[in-house]
Amino acid sequence: MRAADKQRPAPGTLVLDHVSHFVADLDAAAALLQELGFAVTPRSEQKVEGEPVGAANRCVMLEEGYIEILAPTLDTPAARRMRGSIERFVGVHLACFGTPDAEAEHRRLAAHGFEPQPLVDLQREVEAGSGKLVRFKVVRPAPEKMPEGRIQYVQQLAPEAIWTDANLAHDNGVVALRSALVVAEDPIEAAARWARFTGLMPHPENGAVVLKAARGRVAIASREDFSRLLFSCPSPPALAGYALGCRDPERFAARLAGAGIAVRQSGARYAAALPAVLGGAWLLEPA
Repeated sequence: MRAADKQRPAPGTLVLDHVSHFVADLDAAAALLQELGFAVTPRSEQKVEGEPVGAANRCVMLEEGYIEILAPTLDTPAARRMRGSIERFVGVHLACFGTPDAEAEHRRLAAHGFEPQPLVDLQREVEAGSGKLVRFKVVRPAPEKMPEGRIQYVQQLAPEAIWTDANLAHDNGVVALRSALVVAEDPIEAAARWARFTGLMPHPENGAVVLKAARGRVAIASREDFSRLLFSCPSPPALAGYALGCRDPERFAARLAGAGIAVRQSGARYAAALPAVLGGAWLLEPA
């Protein structure tokens, strides 16, 4: 199966589609990712109905899911909210589930009290002047309903435009977005809310509460529990980071250490504290 086809979930299922770092310097964050062996997409401006959202992004496309770096560019409501998040901390502020039916998710969230905002049709050029568009529909709840960050759904309408061989040509063995790490004051309450949001069943695992999608998962734990695993963790509610599936976690961990990034081993996994230009934390797992 082509990587692009993997980004369209089967009917009735969800996948962990992507996570986003909110950063102040888009090019510096991209340069770090390139230094670590990732192919990073060109800068792209997001638009709704032809109007700028006020943010630009660059992405790391993976065989399963992707990583986005996102920076505010204009003085719009969306950009102001993003700057507020960056003032709190530079790092991961968005986790997104992939769905085959955005309209159905919107109806379900409304029925469960999440007060979703109007369904948004977004598009952006893969590269300025290319004419090739990435198109998708986005469903977001009222911000206060999911305080850990911008938690949302996306229906990918043209994944073949961005999941290309060139964009997947990483030389570090990273192939998948495996999980989002959610830090909460009360992990049980947060897990119950995330379960209503996703329709996924929570279960305990190694001190966390985990919700497994058809591809990828969410792990919810207290700051104390995550601090045993990660170098640092933002104050809850927040997204602490995410796990990456690697063909050779040990080799990639050594590459991070060689770039001056703090890394430590925890069983079969490695934890990495990302530099301030990108923020957040990685867990490296066997693919």
